[in-house]
Amino acid sequence: MPAFALFFPIEVAVAATAIVHLANNIFKVGLVGKKADSGIVIKFALPAAITAIFGALLLNYFTTVEPIFQYMLAGRTCTITTVKLVIAMLMLIFAFIELNPDLEKLAFDTRYIPLGGALSGFFGGISGHQGALRTAFLIRAGLHKEVFIGTIVISAVIVDISRLIVYGATFFSKDFEILKNQGGIELVLAGTLAAFLGAFIGSRLLNKITMRSIRILVGVLLFLLALSLGIGIV
Repeated sequence: MPAFALFFPIEVAVAATAIVHLANNIFKVGLVGKKADSGIVIKFALPAAITAIFGALLLNYFTTVEPIFQYMLAGRTCTITTVKLVIAMLMLIFAFIELNPDLEKLAFDTRYIPLGGALSGFFGGISGHQGALRTAFLIRAGLHKEVFIGTIVISAVIVDISRLIVYGATFFSKDFEILKNQGGIELVLAGTLAAFLGAFIGSRLLNKITMRSIRILVGVLLFLLALSLGIGIV
């Protein structure tokens, strides 16, 4: 999403990213989906799908609010909008989660799985950020690694389908020409293929890259883009 946000309106970036995520997760379903725990999927993904709809609708509402402030910087107009501020704040929160070592092992009791699904789905719908919460609420479910990954993938697919229905029926249909005219369709395709390639390469480098280094890189990039969005540069 941060990469797409550099080229398109933030709401279009969220929707375009959802397409890439859905395609990549469907690919993963073919690999590990059959090992998912159906009981956990129902407890987690159904609340997530419902709240993802509300999150996506809220995102659509924010896109209709008039800009808050505009100013000139280096000869270009920078616009601060409600949707940019909301996404920026969420990105700052998740950047903090990624960069704070004390939160690396954040986990919740299994009785909160439905609540975790609801929160994860809502934030997924409004900004696409759901992975951290999804992991935190499912990590203590006592699932074997393969079952855990399969459960996460199935849940992600359900949420992506849910929010894409809303995106497609609201702003995405209106802004499709923007995506098309600026080469967005090709970028979505390239992003999808890159996601497949990244999954493949990642599986080969899994033992050579520390999770901490990945979290730091993601956190720093999220922080920088959040600042750029918040002050209207992006």
